[in-house]
Amino acid sequence: MINFYEQIQRNKIRSTVIVSGFIFFIIGTAYLISYALSLDNSFLIGAFIFALISAFSSYFYGDQIVLTLNRAMPADRKKYFNFYTVTENLSMANKTPMPKIYVIDSSAMNAFATGRDPQHAVICATTGLLDKLNRTQLEGVIAHELSHVKNYDIRLMMIVSILIGTLSILTNMATRSMFFGGGRRRSNSDDGGLGAIFAVLGILMMIFAPIIAQLTQLAISRRREFLADASAVKLTRQPSGLIEALQIISQDPNILVTASTATASLYIANPFQKENKLATLFSTHPPVIERINALKQML
Repeated sequence: MINFYEQIQRNKIRSTVIVSGFIFFIIGTAYLISYALSLDNSFLIGAFIFALISAFSSYFYGDQIVLTLNRAMPADRKKYFNFYTVTENLSMANKTPMPKIYVIDSSAMNAFATGRDPQHAVICATTGLLDKLNRTQLEGVIAHELSHVKNYDIRLMMIVSILIGTLSILTNMATRSMFFGGGRRRSNSDDGGLGAIFAVLGILMMIFAPIIAQLTQLAISRRREFLADASAVKLTRQPSGLIEALQIISQDPNILVTASTATASLYIANPFQKENKLATLFSTHPPVIERINALKQML
């Protein structure tokens, strides 16, 4: 049995290792592709700038886009008293500003946090979740979402998106350059045997790097869910509330129709409810049973 401090530290270390490895992977891949096709630096700089602009647009306006896509409405304090006061109390305990709170009129049970930092945070929950959870269970869910805000997970995923966007644009540029001109595939004799190996690796990275990058992004997202769970327990001191909430949410047969693959990582639980082994590999969330087992270790 481990306490929540140890669980938080363990998840932070694992997240750091994955993110650091991912950064080195992106840099190495960009170098190999540029080397293999003898691309000049303008390709890499152009890809990075385009990805940066796209990511920052999402960073500053993404919360409003997500709320609009989900047809979310501001939550009235009187009508959603438990939701409002739970969020208010936990925000004070979390030492973060009170976020704006929204509701989605849906019988499905889910919730998410968005916003670029604690000063611009939004917590949103479905009416199904608010109707079916008691106050203790709701506290577990809201604590989880507030932990995402305090841990700057939105900002982290933006950085990951910039890296993936840069890689995606670079591979597209490299492919067009190889087939339509504008670049030159490096000759195997340019730098001897080592050059030939790098050239082959560069071509392979053009094919496989986007897949590896996507899987790594999903792995980072899953690790941040474990971190948010542990941080929620630190905030509420009640693992049972979040455990019960996850059990109830995972058994809910209703589907959140406004959810999309682009926003799936935001929710407290996978909105598409698929948890076989293959689906888990391509999921933004770890299996609920694994999250519950990790939480039970903190009881």
